[in-house]
Amino acid sequence: MAAHAAEPDAVVPPMPERTPNALRRAIAENAPQLLPDFDAHWKRAIGDAYDLAPVPAFMARWWSEYAIARDPQLDAHVIELQHRAAESTDITEAKALLDEVAKIRYSMRNVEPGE
Repeated sequence: MAAHAAEPDAVVPPMPERTPNALRRAIAENAPQLLPDFDAHWKRAIGDAYDLAPVPAFMARWWSEYAIARDPQLDAHVIELQHRAAESTDITEAKALLDEVAKIRYSMRNVEPGE
C-alpha cells in the first residue's frame, strides 16, 4: 500500500523496524501525540507482566496506529470517517463508515519496515 502525503512534496516517514523500541522511537519522533497512550498501554499490558505473550497483539495495534498517524492525509481521512460515523443518524451509514476505518486499520498491518 502506498503512503499518502498531505502535500505532493511532503515525505511520509518510513516505517521502523518491527520492534517495540524502534516503534516507540518512531512515534516519539514523528507522531508524539501517540506517545502517552503508547507508553501507558505498554506499562499496563507488558511492563510488569513478565510475560511476552501480549507483545504481538500490542505491536499489531500500535503498528497500525503509527502507520496511519505518520501520514497526515490518511490520519485526517480516518478521523473524518470516525466523526461522520459518530454524527450519523443512519445506523447503516455509520456502520459503513466504521467498516471503512476498520479496513484501513487492518490494511496497515501489511506495511513493511522501510515503506
